[in-house]
Amino acid sequence: MERSEVRGEGFAMAKSSFYFPILVFFTLGNFGFVLPTAIADLTSPYLSPNTIFPEYQKMLHTFRIFICSPQNTKNSISYNTPAESLFHASLVNSPFETLYPEEAHLFFVLFPSDFSARSISRFVRDLRFELPYWNRTLGADHFYMSCTGLSYESDRNLVELKKNSVQISCFPTPHGKFIPHKDITLPPLTLNSPLPSLPQSPVNKTATFLGYFRSYGDREESQSSLVNELSGDPDFVIGSNAFDRLTHMARLASSKFCLFFYAVDVSGIEDALRFGCVPVVITDGPIQDLPFLDVLRWSEMAVFVGTGGGGKDLKHVLKRACKDGSYERMRGLGMKASQHWVWNESPQPYDAFHMVLYQLWSRRHVIRYARRQLV
Repeated sequence: MERSEVRGEGFAMAKSSFYFPILVFFTLGNFGFVLPTAIADLTSPYLSPNTIFPEYQKMLHTFRIFICSPQNTKNSISYNTPAESLFHASLVNSPFETLYPEEAHLFFVLFPSDFSARSISRFVRDLRFELPYWNRTLGADHFYMSCTGLSYESDRNLVELKKNSVQISCFPTPHGKFIPHKDITLPPLTLNSPLPSLPQSPVNKTATFLGYFRSYGDREESQSSLVNELSGDPDFVIGSNAFDRLTHMARLASSKFCLFFYAVDVSGIEDALRFGCVPVVITDGPIQDLPFLDVLRWSEMAVFVGTGGGGKDLKHVLKRACKDGSYERMRGLGMKASQHWVWNESPQPYDAFHMVLYQLWSRRHVIRYARRQLV
């Protein structure tokens, strides 16, 4: 058995102490929706409310990351998305970076978005031979950032990087390029100015619409029979992406639920959470790459539905949530959790940058091999 295989088993055992949520799909007719898998503390949006705050404080004081970068690229890396750029800039200007690799809990394998697979392989090969840290875990205490995720390759260096190292990708990540329980995603960052906070968010009784869907003009989305059906229902408002921000803000504030097609655009989830508009994510399969999936109680903050039942079944599910009290609970938990989706040029406590770091911090426990002496 090769060392990489042994290491894979060790990695699984090392991770077994963490609890990861599973979103379970039930069926209402032909219409799938998600219910929580366990009874939990309904006042907290966190999976482990008694753990996150002391662990977060410990992270602030002790977490150290060493950045491994190709020569002359550490401060001139180019990225495809603003979230990647801001994460990198925030890290190099934070106390979390260390210049001493022996102090590091994790190692950031830094390369630009336009690096070819061959260039990445060479870089990992250099890390293997020039530093002692890669070989002791086969890359398990390393992480890298790739918005679209890396594909599976036959090259040994890329295999170990993909299989063992933590991948930070954008949400949503293309199908097949995300490994659950190991990889994490960045919350989306839009270039538009942030929406102002409401002095008082709407409550159940004052919301005008049952659901709000902001269309982005995607062909699959525009041809969806679900969108066509909802566009004629007075309980739903369908808006174009061309609407100005104030109009968008007003519709967020006056709707109980906000609808998103998972495969099209989900960047507005942060706005929906902050304004108390419960996200409804439309997908015909399980979602494994939600931001902070191992931190937040997503099944208590959002509704996950399929397309099979059409608008009638969707409306039934949402109205039932309003009647049984689920809506108010999800709305409150979502508003509490919305702070974690916010990116700041100067990082603030519990914002997106710090919570991505918290997920890395929770993945710092790995199996390390003793170095073999050559004789």
